Amino acid sequence: PKTDIVFLKVHKSASSTVMNILFRFGETHNLTFAFPQGGGFQLYYPHHFLARFVQGFSPLSPRRFNILCHHMRFLQPEVQKVVPSSAVYFSILRNPVQLMESSFVYYKGASAFARVRSLEEFLRQPLRYYDPARGDRHYARNLMTFDFGFNPDGDASPERVQLMLKAIEASFDLLLISEYFDESMVLLKEMLCWDLDSVVSFPLNSRDSSTKTPLPESVVEKLKAWNRLDWEIYSHFNRTFWQRIERDVGRERMRREVRALRRRRA
Repeated sequence: PKTDIVFLKVHKSASSTVMNILFRFGETHNLTFAFPQGGGFQLYYPHHFLARFVQGFSPLSPRRFNILCHHMRFLQPEVQKVVPSSAVYFSILRNPVQLMESSFVYYKGASAFARVRSLEEFLRQPLRYYDPARGDRHYARNLMTFDFGFNPDGDASPERVQLMLKAIEASFDLLLISEYFDESMVLLKEMLCWDLDSVVSFPLNSRDSSTKTPLPESVVEKLKAWNRLDWEIYSHFNRTFWQRIERDVGRERMRREVRALRRRRA
């Protein structure tokens, strides 16, 4: 089993559930975690990650931690200072339409959302409310792009998008998809050489479905356009996710593994 792991905990994407799986595995196997300096749950987010944000890190010591999984804004050269070179990197993505709807509800106090009554109202004139100079702007636009370390207000030209996707592919071994959580867990345990029991999970920080209402198609299209960079990331890695299943597991075995995983959870 692989025990050196970096998990980029993307906001509002079932990442707390994944983090809980890592904590359980780490506790069972007596692994070391890179905890935030001074306690807390985030590694000085929304600043780009620096090695000195980790409790116990010293540039004079060769010490490395097995698992890095708290909220951070990704910066690989700094991450590499606190984990072994053999570390496996992975993250999880969520459809940007649902992600922003969830962000609007959860981060209602963010500067971009504070003066509007609904997401539809915000999307009618987003630049009236959204200020790219504000420190909490990322909650209102391209949140995944921001967590991966890129500029959420960046150029969305095909050339720039390709550079961003290639950079993510170069850094990460696997991108999971929260809408296909069970399939993601099977892929994860395959990559990490874990057994199925190690990825059994129970949802954390999930919203009651009664608080969710379907969005009109016109709003969905506006959300995709406003979060264009996130949509490009999600679309690309949603495709490669299914290619990875075909290559590493196969559809039939995936169905069997997912059924077995659900039985264990029941």
